[in-house]
Amino acid sequence: MLMTILPNRDHCHSSVICLRVLCGCKKWVMKKIKWIAAFIVFIITSGCTSSRITSSWKAKDVIPQKYNKILVLGVIRENDRSIRENMETHFVNDLKDLGYNAVSSLQEYGPKAFDIIDEDVAVTKLKNSGIDAVITIVLLDKEKERKYIAGNMYYSPYGYYYNRFWRYRATLYHRIYEPGYYVTNTRYFWESNLYDMSTQKLVFSVQTQSFDPASTEILGHEYGQMIVKNMVKQNVLQNLKNIPARAF
Repeated sequence: MLMTILPNRDHCHSSVICLRVLCGCKKWVMKKIKWIAAFIVFIITSGCTSSRITSSWKAKDVIPQKYNKILVLGVIRENDRSIRENMETHFVNDLKDLGYNAVSSLQEYGPKAFDIIDEDVAVTKLKNSGIDAVITIVLLDKEKERKYIAGNMYYSPYGYYYNRFWRYRATLYHRIYEPGYYVTNTRYFWESNLYDMSTQKLVFSVQTQSFDPASTEILGHEYGQMIVKNMVKQNVLQNLKNIPARAF
C-alpha cells in the first residue's frame, strides 16, 4: 500500500512568508548600503576641496567676449613642471567645456618659449598664432609647514584610575611613551589674470589659496573649475554652448 504524504499547507504558507520577509530584509539592507555609499561619495566630492578664492577684481563695464583662441599660460618654476602641466591642462579643458577654443602654453609653445624674448616679440608671436586672450596662472608663493602629531590624542579621565595603581600607571605610561609623528602640509598662493590681447589690458584678476591638495592632478582640477566658474559668475565669460551665436 502506497501512502502519499501531502505537505502541510500551514507549514508551506509560513515558509513562503519567511522567504518573503528575508527577501524584503535583504532588499532593505541593500538599499541602505547603496544610500550610505552614495552619501559618502557626495561628502567626498562636494565637501572636501583644498582651494578657495581670497579676492577678485574686474575692470569696469566688462562684457563677455567670444574670444577666438585663449592661451592659458602658467608662470611656475621649472622644478614644479608637473604642477604647471596639470594647472594648464585642466584650465584649458574647463574653458572648452564652456565652448571656448583654448590651448595650453606648454603644449603650444613649450616650457621656455617666453623666457628670453621681449614684450613686442612675445605679443607678435601670440597674435600670429591667433591668440586674442591670455589667462595667466601664477604661483606667487609656496609654503611648507611641519607639524607634530602626538601618538595618543584622546583624553582619559585621570580620576578614574587613581584608585587602581596599575591602571593609572599604564594609562600615563602610554601617554608619555607612545611615539608621535610629523606631517608636512603645503600651502599654495595663486593669482590668475585675464588679458584682452586686442588692447593688452587686464580684464579680470583673482587670488586664491590651496591648502595641502592630495595631488597635482586634484589641484589642477579644483583650480580650473573654481576660477572658470567664478569668471562666469562675475560675467567675464559665458557658457557659449547655452546661448545663440547671434548674441555676439
